[in-house]
Amino acid sequence: MEIIGYLSAIIIGLVMGLIGGGGSILSVPIFVYIFGFDAVTATALSLFVVGVTSLVGTTGFIRQGLVDFRTAFTFGIPSILGVIFSRRLVLPNLPHYIIHRWGITLTKDMFLLLLFSILMLIAAFKMIRKNDRPRLRKNHENNYTILISQGLLVGIITGLIGAGGGFLIVPALVMLLGLNMKRAIATSLFIISMNSILGFVSTMQMVGHDWNFLLIFSALSIVGIFVGIGISKKMDGRKLKPLFGYIVLAMGIFIIIKELFLNQYT
Repeated sequence: MEIIGYLSAIIIGLVMGLIGGGGSILSVPIFVYIFGFDAVTATALSLFVVGVTSLVGTTGFIRQGLVDFRTAFTFGIPSILGVIFSRRLVLPNLPHYIIHRWGITLTKDMFLLLLFSILMLIAAFKMIRKNDRPRLRKNHENNYTILISQGLLVGIITGLIGAGGGFLIVPALVMLLGLNMKRAIATSLFIISMNSILGFVSTMQMVGHDWNFLLIFSALSIVGIFVGIGISKKMDGRKLKPLFGYIVLAMGIFIIIKELFLNQYT
């Protein structure tokens, strides 16, 4: 099973290179169900892997001049505040039992995984759905206000469940600011790298880490992102989004079934 997990690391990077996000959608379930980590540790490991992978992948885009730094910091700074809020204040104060009455038991790990699965379902529908060409708003000042608020929201999500939020960031950059897909993907990866690395650092002392495991897994993921970036130069990543969306949909449904119905029999 661990071999499958390590091979999945390459796929995580591949997806990130192709569509500018999606890595954490795969990494958290892999850490939980293949490697056996608890949900809180899995989200921390996901932040490290996704952060390092996206940072390395971004260097090539920076050299090509594709990263819009003004947009990245406009979105990224409030997003970082959201990450710190989630990792330092929300997660440590969640009780072990979220619900433990009326015959219902919902633990902290179950809650985080179910929240993550809901995010997966939303991401899947966004990827599967055929989007019409977005209409750009003329009031760019208002667009930046929306971008800042969305950055804060993505940061809170990133910190809470270890998801980089690329599936939210890329559409926001395209629809609100009119960035083309390649610039949106490049800028998204830069934002994800900032959020994820700072999210990991903010709570790295709260969970245990096997650095050898993390570095090997991250190295494989980095190989994958370079492959993905190479493929994206010849193929539009948007064409692969529906296929990836169906995979994410299936994984999201599996997590819900596993946590709500199968855990009680194990």
